[in-house]
Amino acid sequence: MSVKKINAKELRDSYGMSQEDLALRLGISRPTLIKIEKGERPLKISEKRKLEDIFGLVASVESESKNTNIRISIPQKNIEKFKQVFLYLLEKVGSKPNVGMTVIYKLLYFIDFDYYEKYEEQIMGLTYFRNHHGPAPREFAKVVDRMKEDEEVEAVNSKFFTYDQKKFLPRKKADLGSLSGKELEMIDDVIARYGDRTAKELSRISHEDMPWAAAKPGADLEYDHVFYRPDNLSVREFEEL
Repeated sequence: MSVKKINAKELRDSYGMSQEDLALRLGISRPTLIKIEKGERPLKISEKRKLEDIFGLVASVESESKNTNIRISIPQKNIEKFKQVFLYLLEKVGSKPNVGMTVIYKLLYFIDFDYYEKYEEQIMGLTYFRNHHGPAPREFAKVVDRMKEDEEVEAVNSKFFTYDQKKFLPRKKADLGSLSGKELEMIDDVIARYGDRTAKELSRISHEDMPWAAAKPGADLEYDHVFYRPDNLSVREFEEL
C-alpha cells in the first residue's frame, strides 16, 4: 500500500481537532505544539507514540529542522464500500449549504452505528474516535486524500454563515451495485433524519449517543454500545421481556 507524507498540522486539521485538544492529549503546551507544527521543534519518541494512539495510525515520524512530517498508513477496512457510501452522500446532500466535513463525519457515524444496531452487521466498519465535536472516522483523511488524487472527489473551502467550512463535491457517480437494498435504505433513512441538520446540531445529538458518551477523549468508540442507546436515538425495536 502506498503511503502519503503529510504535515502534522494537516493531520490535525483533517480530523477537525483544535490545537488545544491535541496539545492536551500529547501532554504538552499549545506553544510547544505550534513549534512542532512549524518544524521548529522535533517530536520526541513518546510524543510520536501518543500521536499513533490518538489517530489510530501506523506512523513513522521524520523530525528535521523546519520539517516535521508524518508518514501514514491505515489498516484495510471495507474501504471500497466506504468510498461508494461517501460518493452517494455527496450526490444526495454534498451541495447543501449546511453540509461540510463535520456533517459528513456525523452522517457516516450514524450510518455505521444505526446499521449495526438494527442488523448487528457492519456496512463500512470504520473506526470512530471521540473528538470534541463528536465521532470522527480515523480512516477518512487517508482514503479521501487518495480519492482526491484519483479525481473521484474535489475539496473546496466555503463559508456557512460566519464559519469556515470544508466541502467535498463528487466527480464520479457512486457504484450502487456494491450496496445492498437494506444498506441503501439505511443510508437514505439517515439522510432523511439528519441531512438538513447543522454541524452544531449533529454534534449535540451525537454527544447524547452512548458510544460517544462512554468513550474517553481520543479513544475509539465501541460499536456494541449502540445497544445501550437512549430511546430517542435507537433505530431498533426490541422485544419487551
